[in-house]
Amino acid sequence: MIRRHLSLFFIVTAFSTACMADDESTLRHIKTVLWPKAYLTQDIELLDQLLHDSFELINADGALSSKQDELDYIKNNKWNPGNFEFSIERLDIYDDAFAIVSGIGITDDYTYRSSNVLIKDDGRWRAIASHVSGYRAREDVN
Repeated sequence: MIRRHLSLFFIVTAFSTACMADDESTLRHIKTVLWPKAYLTQDIELLDQLLHDSFELINADGALSSKQDELDYIKNNKWNPGNFEFSIERLDIYDDAFAIVSGIGITDDYTYRSSNVLIKDDGRWRAIASHVSGYRAREDVN
């Protein structure tokens, strides 16, 4: 009986660990590949999938924008940062349903900090909140 419970415990633990690893790699892919791609290619459909309907962004000036504001923005504005990389400094998953992903965005001309809150909605990770601040010209970063 005890052996069966221990076996079940190890199976559940292994499954949970595998799911957590999959979630972590999915979140990394969203933040470092898909999200920038949506802005770079003005892909409204992709951004629509990444953002929850209740999404809000607080920008560097403290202004709020909604999901629809972001979709309209990328539709009408081409983002050309030159080389771009997002370096994740924090990725925490809570209760297999909530995540915080934050780090630094680095372009040819500037850097910025970004934090994102995501929820797992119908099995998909979607952003519900973002905050962007700390814009600095590259020569100010050293």
